[in-house]
This record gives sequence, structure tokens and C-alpha cells, in this order.
Amino acid sequence: QVTGPSGEGTDAVVILEKTPFQEEKVLDLLKKHTKLELQMRNDIYSTYHLYPPLELSEIKTTVVYPATEKHLQKYLRQEVHLIRETWEDYKNITLPFIQSQSFSIQWVYNILEKKAEADRIIHENPDPCNGFVLVPDFKWNQNQLDDLYLIALVHCREVKSLRDLTAEHLPLLRNILQEGKEAIAKRFGVPASQLRIYLHYQPSYYHLHVHFTALGYDAPGSSVERAHLLADVIDNLALDSMYYQKRALTFALRADELLFKKFQEAGRV
Repeated sequence: QVTGPSGEGTDAVVILEKTPFQEEKVLDLLKKHTKLELQMRNDIYSTYHLYPPLELSEIKTTVVYPATEKHLQKYLRQEVHLIRETWEDYKNITLPFIQSQSFSIQWVYNILEKKAEADRIIHENPDPCNGFVLVPDFKWNQNQLDDLYLIALVHCREVKSLRDLTAEHLPLLRNILQEGKEAIAKRFGVPASQLRIYLHYQPSYYHLHVHFTALGYDAPGSSVERAHLLADVIDNLALDSMYYQKRALTFALRADELLFKKFQEAGRV
């Protein structure tokens, strides 16, 4: 909790992440004012506690304040269950749930309207139907390429998720795939062959967006039960416009999530 001026406590979420090691800093890390405490030695093997100098001991810190109950529940450790959602499940359980919830995505609109983060935009296609904005994800501090992470946010506000996509959206998706790869290669020098480009289902927010991450980075949510490669999505829609209105989709839900409880109530878990 954070204590405000009135003395009342307000909940906050603080996320601490060790940033990746930068290759050019490793020598400094081993030599420059570094304290080593021996923990164990056995023949040629030894382990130490290493205390790096201040400038090399960065911890990326993300703060959500004030944090709602949804934020608190999101970051608590919980049991996780796999759901196999049919199209009927989506229409009868998931979609009504989405429509009943007040998921705020004003921060997305702020980026699209350049009311926030305008200086962080890497690339924009301004077309209202087939355009998008490419920005660094909050999880990436942009100090190294090892954990490169960018998000493409579409200008069209009617498309919530993978389930809404049809062949009508192929120009949009192809723009994101091609222009996103070109913009990242130009700005960061990372070739397309070293990018993982995908959509989440379920997404963490219901405004269509595409993730661009470094292939060597084990990004959160890049696992097989959640990530759908954009190139595969494009191929599937080219084969069948209604592909994502026909097939079952698998995703993980935490035991405390309301959507999981809805699937339980419907006897689908």
C-alpha cells in the first residue's frame, strides 16, 4: 500500500524485473568495483554472491497506482486451467462477459490520438481502416535488443480480438506484418528472421494489437496456448474468411478470473 497525503492507504502494484545483461558491460561487471563473496568451492567449481556497482545493478520497476482489484488479482499467483473455447462458447460465454465488463482502454486511444507517448512512436500507417501505430511495449526499456518488444495498435476500433477477424482484415494484417518488420529493421537493425510476431488469445485488453518480440527472448505470453503467429493468421484467413468464427481456440485462465467462473457455471470446465 501507498500512504497518501490524507494518511489513507491506497493499493499499488510494483513489478521488479532484472534487466538482461549487456554484453559490452560484462567486463565492467566482473572488474569494476564489484564485490564477490565466496559461497562454495569444490575442485574447479565455485559459486559467489556478486554485488555489482550501482550503475550496473539496474532493476526495471513498473508501478500501477492506484491499483484496482483487477490489477491486484492479475499479479497474484493462482492455479491456471486450459479452456477449449468453441465458437458457441465464444458467443454464449466469452462475448457476453466481455460486453458486461468495463475494461478501460483509454490509454490505447491516447496513443492513437497522440495524446500520450507520441514521442515513442516508431512507425505509423495513418489509414483509419488498414493502418496502425507501432510503439515500444512498457516491458522493454530500449537499452538492449535482447528483450526487444514492440506493439502494433490498429486504428480501427471495432476489432476486439482474433475472433473478430475475417478476410476483410487481410490488408490491415499484411500492412502490420510488412511495415512492422521494415520499421524494426530500419530503426533497430533486427532482421525479420529474428522476430516473433503474434497475437494473443485471450488478449489482455480488447483492442486488436500485434506483438513484435526478439526471437531469442522468452516473452511473457509467447507460449503455444496463447500466441498465434501473425503469418499463420493471415494464411488461415486467406484460406477461409470465417476461420476464426469456426474453429475452437485454446487459452489459459487463472482460477480466480471471472471468465473462468463463467465457463465453470456453463459446465465447460
